Order: sequence, then structure tokens, then C-alpha cells
Amino acid sequence: MSHDRRRVMVTGIGLMTAIGQGAAPTWENLLEGRSGIGPLRSYDPAPLQTRIGAEIHDFDPTRWATRRTLRMLCRGDQLALAAAVLALRDAGLEDAGDLGHRTGLFLGSNKEMPRMDELISQLQSVRSPDGTPDLHKLGRTASSVIAPLFFVEGLQPAAGFHISEKFGIRGANAYFAGTADSGAMAVGRAMRTVRRGEADVVVAGGYDDATGWWAMSKMDGLGVLSTRTELGKEAFRPFDRDRSGSVFGEGAAFLILEEREHALARGARCYAEVTGFGSGNDCVRPPSPQARARGLSRAISRALSDAGGSFPDGSYIAAHGCATRQGDASETIALHDALGTAAKAAQISSVKPQTGHLVGGAGALNAAVAALTLDSGVVPATQNLRNPAPECDLDYVPLTPRETGPAKALAVARGLEGQAVAIAMERTS
Repeated sequence: MSHDRRRVMVTGIGLMTAIGQGAAPTWENLLEGRSGIGPLRSYDPAPLQTRIGAEIHDFDPTRWATRRTLRMLCRGDQLALAAAVLALRDAGLEDAGDLGHRTGLFLGSNKEMPRMDELISQLQSVRSPDGTPDLHKLGRTASSVIAPLFFVEGLQPAAGFHISEKFGIRGANAYFAGTADSGAMAVGRAMRTVRRGEADVVVAGGYDDATGWWAMSKMDGLGVLSTRTELGKEAFRPFDRDRSGSVFGEGAAFLILEEREHALARGARCYAEVTGFGSGNDCVRPPSPQARARGLSRAISRALSDAGGSFPDGSYIAAHGCATRQGDASETIALHDALGTAAKAAQISSVKPQTGHLVGGAGALNAAVAALTLDSGVVPATQNLRNPAPECDLDYVPLTPRETGPAKALAVARGLEGQAVAIAMERTS
């Protein structure tokens, strides 16, 4: 088959979020308006300015991997493995045996380090009597202080090995490091891999344990998180006049992308068709975005050009919607710049007030939301949007979902350092 005729379908979705483990419960709770944001409970957040987040309190990693495997997986990696299993199960491929060299795996995440708990406790043993670190003693005793698998566990693409091993995935693969852009980039590159004939099926997605202590302590002072802890789930207010920043959530979002004829031959369900992909960069010093979000505007334009079609009235956009003052304002400008008059006729929403900002998983989650919207015909709402900001002058679907049956959709994502990704989709016939 000629590569330019290869069409790419979403045939499976696996979600792990604070409002659901699986695509169906997460989608149901999104439409019901439920939020997973609340006080952080997995550690004492008192030293932090932001003390709320969307944690998955009932996650049992032993459901998804053996205890031996779990010794080599950080929290985010565990969530990734679970979401990949759910996505392959949803696509009817979980029990297909070794998926082989015609199946690929593309991942995105913000993972930076292994679990530090055990190491911190062990490092107490190499302190001098005056409390300073004794590096000579560490050199002599390192093999007993540092666990043998510490560095293996800390490898950024560790989840890629364990997912590949579990399902015998031996095809095209890549890992993208970043924030929201990374998971979206994984989905976009996966689409191109299938379109070009390098694979028939690709598992693609993003993940992050963004509510953990290390991630929160790193981001707490950058000015991108809401400090309105007293508001609880009401603190995350994208495109609202009273927005004050993001609230992080942990989770993972994975999609199964499959060549259309391959999917139809096995009777697979097709949620949506992925038709375009584009990326760009603001090229400004983080964390403040470029005023017109030129990277995002270019990503959207490229995705629509790649899709080879227009963006008709009533189409859906799964927005980045990070609820920072500059972020939401510049995202709105980018939509105007990229879409022209079509921006005013689009239906746009951010699901982050319910799931939290999944960071490395946020862009992939938006791709999943876009596919679910096209499949169900229901546009999810932007919760907590009660007083739309005048500079955010588009239809951001406040508070209540709409059954409008959009035919096309865009999923967008923005990285902390200016990276931007857009993915175009269409409803299947």
C-alpha cells in the first residue's frame, strides 16, 4: 500500500487519572463535572506554597506488574504501564501475544530521577559526627548505601522497556522528555510512523507523577502553580478573570494508533482518525510564554495543513488551559492567529480543573479527550469558568458539556520552555 494512502485511527484509549482508572470512568466523571483535586495526602505539603493536587489514592501497582518488576519502576512508570495495559485492552490487543516488529512504542514524560526515599535514609549512615557528608566513607560503602537498581530505575525511558517486554513490542520507538508537549509529541510522531508504513500499530502516550514531592518542590517557586490552596478544587480556573495558576495531577494517557485497513480487518473499534500533526517553539526564556504564543500558532497551522482540510464551525479544541495569566491570554491570541474567523466558531475547553495538570501526560490526555469527544459527540466543559476573562474572548464551554457532535478536533499542548504541539483529528464515518 502506498504510504500516502495510509490512514491512522485511534483504536484504544487507556487513562489513569484522579477521576478514573480507564477511559470509560474518566470520561463519565469528566462529563459529570467531578474533580480529583484536593489536599495532598501522600506527604506533608506544609512547606509548599501549593498544597493541593489531583492524586490517585486507590492506585494498586500490583494489579499491573509483578513485585519484581515494580522494584525497577518509579510511580510515574507504574502509571504508564497501567495505562498502556488499559489502552491495549481497550483495543482488543492485550492478549494478542507478542506484538512484534510491526508494533511501535512512543512515550513522553517529565521524569527526572528515581525514587529517593530509600537513598535518603541510607545516606544518614555516611555522615561525619559533625553532620557533614563523609565522601570517603561513601566511596567505601556505596555498594551497600545505594541500591543496585537505583540508576536503572532512574532511567528516563524505563517504562518503555517494561511495556515492550510485557507485550513483545519490537518495532519503532522513541522517548520524548518535556512537559505537556512530550506526550503530545509522542502521539504525533506515532501517527507519522504509522502513516509512513514503519508500523501498523503504535502504543503512544505520556505520563507523570507530578504531585510527588520532588516535582512539586521544583515547580513551587516558579509562579506557574496556584497558591489558592484554600479554594480546593475551585483553585484551577482556566480562562477565568480570577485565574491564579495550575494545579498538578498525577496520571497517564495512552492511545493505540493503528493503520485503518489493519484495524478494520480485525474488527477494531475506531474512536477517531488522526489526520494532522504540527509543532513549534516560542523561543523565549521560560517560564513566561511569548506574548502571541507563536510556537503554538505555528503548531496549529502545521497540523491543519498536514490534515489537508479546513476547520469547520463547531469543531472542538482540547485546549492547554493552564490557568496562568499569560498562558491563557497568549493561547487565546494563538488560536485567533492560527484559525482566523474560525476561532470564534470553535468549541474549546480544558479538562485540567478536573484531572489536574498531568505535566508529561497532559498533551496525550488532550489527544484522548479529543478522540472521545469525536466518538461520543459530547464536548466536555471547562469547570470553574464562571467569570470569563475579557482577554480570553473565545467560546471556552463554561461549566456544562454540550451534545453538539463536532466532526473535527484539535488537541494542543504547550511545554514549559516554549515547545508547542497540535494534533488534528476527524470523526470516523
